[in-house]
Amino acid sequence: MPKDAKIYIAGHLGLVGGGIWRAFQRHGYTNLLGRSIDELDLISQQAVEEFFAKEKPDYVVLVAAKVGGIHANNVYRGQFIYENLMIELNVIHAAYKHGVKKLLFLGSSCIYPKLAPQPIKEEALLTGPLEPTNEPYAMAKIAGIRLCDAYNRQYETNFISAMPTNMYGPGDNYHPENSHVLPAMIRKMHLAKLLETNNFEELSRVYQHEQKSQIGNQKSEILNWLDKSGITQSAIDNRANGELGSATAEQRSGNQQSAITLALWGTGTPLREFLYSDDLAEACVFLVEKANYKNMAFTDESGTVQSHMNVGSGKEVTIRELAETVKEVVGFNGKLTWDSSKPDGTPRKLMDSSRINALGWKPSVSLKDGIGRAYQDFLQRHARTYLKTPAA
Repeated sequence: MPKDAKIYIAGHLGLVGGGIWRAFQRHGYTNLLGRSIDELDLISQQAVEEFFAKEKPDYVVLVAAKVGGIHANNVYRGQFIYENLMIELNVIHAAYKHGVKKLLFLGSSCIYPKLAPQPIKEEALLTGPLEPTNEPYAMAKIAGIRLCDAYNRQYETNFISAMPTNMYGPGDNYHPENSHVLPAMIRKMHLAKLLETNNFEELSRVYQHEQKSQIGNQKSEILNWLDKSGITQSAIDNRANGELGSATAEQRSGNQQSAITLALWGTGTPLREFLYSDDLAEACVFLVEKANYKNMAFTDESGTVQSHMNVGSGKEVTIRELAETVKEVVGFNGKLTWDSSKPDGTPRKLMDSSRINALGWKPSVSLKDGIGRAYQDFLQRHARTYLKTPAA
């Protein structure tokens, strides 16, 4: 694969796409092509067609997608399936029409049945019901995989698909309403740490940045806002009986010692696998350089030819263990509680990545190290938008 090949990375400004862009640069590729959403609307068939006709990329990595956590997937179900289907249809068809040599489509582990045998093999696709909370997104991704397979069989294209596990890393989404579990934890732990240290000056800036409004009675409004995020403050009674009670306004203002509690969704028992974005990026470069439809294709039990490949770390942790690791990295010393009235999602999700491992790729970044890097990125690139103080 020539180093000056024109490589279009659709979605190059996001968590995954940004990592892939940097990985291709590290490997010496000099002709990378990217467009922001303002420059190219991938939902518009005409815009995508005109772009491919003009630029004529040799290779395409399709990362761009409408993404979000459980809340966003539940609320914006129609938007999730429509936008993702349109992006996939437009880009994959344009790649075929304009003779792209190879296309790598990035899917998601949510394509597999909710109760698929663990660890999940590629053959598990469409063998059972999906997780209801993100079914529209999953259905769109399955359609993208099948579209690649169909074009390969009919038009002899070289379109392959990779199914990453849960991703995190530099450039992640920390939005309070639509972030995934790990960045959501990082944001909440950071806010809890600010409250723990009575740093109302910085909390005020966060509040004004996220709520787009000024604060009247600063401390009480901040505390009410934090309460809605599951972050609460209780006064510590230092008398002999050692009882804890709800903090009064005076106690909450920092005049008495207090304890901070962070409530997280679910029971904390589901098992999840996480992969650092730079590890996925290296896997994507590896697949574009080394893999082809013919050496990735396999036939499942129903006789269907498929060519998608799992990309995971091969290690799983409970959500509770994940929270404790984030807590340690962020430096929050308060108490974690679990709200079992909120959904857990799939009870266990571990990918079987033996096929890509057999080809020669393996991850290198540990979970704790990756979370540390992600938190530093949060401080430097996200918190900096509203914090005056330098990143730690």
